[in-house]
Amino acid sequence: MSITAQSVWDNCLEFIKDNIQPQAYKTWFEPIIAVKLTDNALSVQVPSKFFYEWLEEHYVKILKVSLTKELGEGAKLVYIIKMENTYGNKQPFTEKIPSSNRTSVKSQDVDIPLNNKSPELRNPFVIPGIRNVKIESQLNPNYSFENFLEGDSNRLARSAGLAVSNKPGGTSFNPLLIFGGVGLGKTHLAHAIGVDIKDKYPEKTVLYISAEKFTQQYIDAVKKNNRNDFIHFYQIIDVLIIDDVQFFSGKTGTQDVFFHIFNHLHQNGKQVILTSDKAPVDMQDIEQRLLSRFKWGLSAELQTPDFETRVSILKNKLYRDGVEMPEDIIEYVAKNIKTNVRELEGAIISLIAQSSFNKKEITIDLARIIVEKFVKNTKREVSIDYIQKVVSDYFQMDIDTLQSKTRKRHIVQARQLAMFFAKKFTKASLASIGSQIGKRDHATVLHACKTVDNLSSTDKQFRKYVEDITKKLSI
Repeated sequence: MSITAQSVWDNCLEFIKDNIQPQAYKTWFEPIIAVKLTDNALSVQVPSKFFYEWLEEHYVKILKVSLTKELGEGAKLVYIIKMENTYGNKQPFTEKIPSSNRTSVKSQDVDIPLNNKSPELRNPFVIPGIRNVKIESQLNPNYSFENFLEGDSNRLARSAGLAVSNKPGGTSFNPLLIFGGVGLGKTHLAHAIGVDIKDKYPEKTVLYISAEKFTQQYIDAVKKNNRNDFIHFYQIIDVLIIDDVQFFSGKTGTQDVFFHIFNHLHQNGKQVILTSDKAPVDMQDIEQRLLSRFKWGLSAELQTPDFETRVSILKNKLYRDGVEMPEDIIEYVAKNIKTNVRELEGAIISLIAQSSFNKKEITIDLARIIVEKFVKNTKREVSIDYIQKVVSDYFQMDIDTLQSKTRKRHIVQARQLAMFFAKKFTKASLASIGSQIGKRDHATVLHACKTVDNLSSTDKQFRKYVEDITKKLSI
């Protein structure tokens, strides 16, 4: 039987597979292609320069042993780097490692353990914000589960986050997509999961990055012809957290590269955590194949916290800051600021600051002044409850009638208008809108929005309804 490059490499792989972790084998040896065998020199193709350097740094000993076993003491290994075609050339092109850099497994004398489970990661190229040789997680330790208080509005997302942090990559919540409006705690929860994983599994590589920064890195990689290095860098992360994934909307190149990174991580049991301001079903200009992957795991919504949760959040904030405040004032702030957690905490900070700077006692009157100013100066996100109240008042009916099961035409139209404006003025998902307006499903909300659009263009009276209510909601 004649010896070929493929047969030699297959035998080497058999030996290597038995001596390293399955995950390492999949990542670093399965992509290698045997090209040719000349005398005692085996030429293999690797995907990038970074890939070659990683093999040299971490697996040279096992390569030396396996190849010497097949070709004898004079064995040599030649790397051929597959360069990415990014300039419109029809044919891919390759670059051989110059002879001075070729690995002669006979002469290499680098002692690296065969079962090196957690080698130190090196950046493939300079990444903005990540300057150290060892990858920093970019996590904020101040965001923890301890100060992410549980309530009805976030129980599912928080519980799923805890499950993921206990067993990253080992639950059915992969990917875990956390979605909801501005200031409801998506970023906080994403960081909390990462921080908890780092505490429990210090050997795991966790990386938090915004979708915007990821996109910029990808653009830089393409400019520098480093696309493969970019991909391989992200493929060696154990827990990847991407914030505001809706930023990928309309960016086909970034979506494509993330698709390949996601597939690799998911197939190899790595954990992916995503945040978004909307549910997958509501995302625009995101490729269907990527959206389908977002739905593989769990999509958990963060909703506006209820009154009890808002009170708990304020008390926790005051306790952490070492500030005491009367119960009635805490309740007043919680009752009057409903939109999101960020505004809630902002108002309490303003109240403490005013009291401290002006040496005034914290009273209900001071709280009223602060809350009124704060709400007035803060861009208000109209709530679904408020929209239902405005629509109900406009049609002179109560909210229970609006939400009822009746099929009377004027009530159905009012309900459809409420759904239409909820989609227009809030970041709530279609499912959340339907749930809050008469316990309908997302398909009913979608149908309502289409009906309102159609009637607005064909029915003069109905168009006046839309214009009148828009003015009331825009005040």
